[in-house]
Amino acid sequence: MGPYPRAVAIPERIAPASLRTLRMEAPDDPRVVLVTAPDDEVAARLARSLVAARLAACVNRIGGVRSTFTWEGEVVDETEVLMIVKSTVGRLAALERAVAAEHPYDTPEFVVLDPAHVAQPYLAWLRASVAEDEGA
Repeated sequence: MGPYPRAVAIPERIAPASLRTLRMEAPDDPRVVLVTAPDDEVAARLARSLVAARLAACVNRIGGVRSTFTWEGEVVDETEVLMIVKSTVGRLAALERAVAAEHPYDTPEFVVLDPAHVAQPYLAWLRASVAEDEGA
């Protein structure tokens, strides 16, 4: 389980039923981060850099994703590569800084998702893959 409490009960008079259980985050809790890139060359470079720096355990790249969005007042439709990045809460800040520094977009997508469940063997591997080196 670990040293961190998993949830805190909030009395009903303070919060509605949907908010009565506030989950506390531990640094080794898993997260899935969505990042888009303009093409596979950029996505591959970012993926290798993030994994090599131990900021991500794994990065999946899905090509041919169509994105429609507004940019500088215009509706834009572009083909992008969706990167699905697996990491932990404790590595998110450094991961976000690395994406911002290495990404060619002025405003790269960085959307963090909290998975409902991660299989224990995969979770153990993920945590070990992004653990900071003791000697660093």
